[in-house]
Amino acid sequence: MALVDSLIEGSWLKTSRIIVAFRKIKRVDFMPDDMKDLAELNEALPIGCGQTISQPLVVAFMLELLAPEPGDKILDVGSGSGWTTALLAEIVGENGKIIAIDIIPELVEFGKKNVLKYNFIEKGTGQFICADGSKGYKEEASFDKILASASAEKLPQAWKNQLKIGGRIVTPIGSSIWLFEKKSETEFDSKEYPGFAFVPLIKGG
Repeated sequence: MALVDSLIEGSWLKTSRIIVAFRKIKRVDFMPDDMKDLAELNEALPIGCGQTISQPLVVAFMLELLAPEPGDKILDVGSGSGWTTALLAEIVGENGKIIAIDIIPELVEFGKKNVLKYNFIEKGTGQFICADGSKGYKEEASFDKILASASAEKLPQAWKNQLKIGGRIVTPIGSSIWLFEKKSETEFDSKEYPGFAFVPLIKGG
């Protein structure tokens, strides 16, 4: 568990419930078979279809910004390997729900297969959808939080509309991570954290 310890020592992981999830949800369970020996590396790694499993440091930073709570309903956009979905499902618990959405069918199946190892789908805490995540998922709106793991050009209007007042969005835009907090139906506070790299968010036609 040297990777998690190093994230704690570097102050990337601070919140106890997020640390517990990182210790319980093993990154190796979300890697392709030929990459499993690299699971402890603190770097993004390919999972196929031109996508990656995010760098653990970045996932830790984004989850700390998102501040997921027990009972939250969260939209996980660009769910990929399913690692962030499982981490979030562990944090929100049985009264919460994570909607994992990805536009690439093969990755939806890969993520779902990985998350099944932790029984979140059977419990109803995790659900996988193959769709254009830039449009959100209005069937389950509104959301307490929205997390995106791929870089958008700007904050999609659908996410703003589908977020509860008081909710948070954490998303890459360009090479920065942004935190948006919804203060009213029309007002958002935002904060930029530059210096990151992400694969682009793929949109449907």
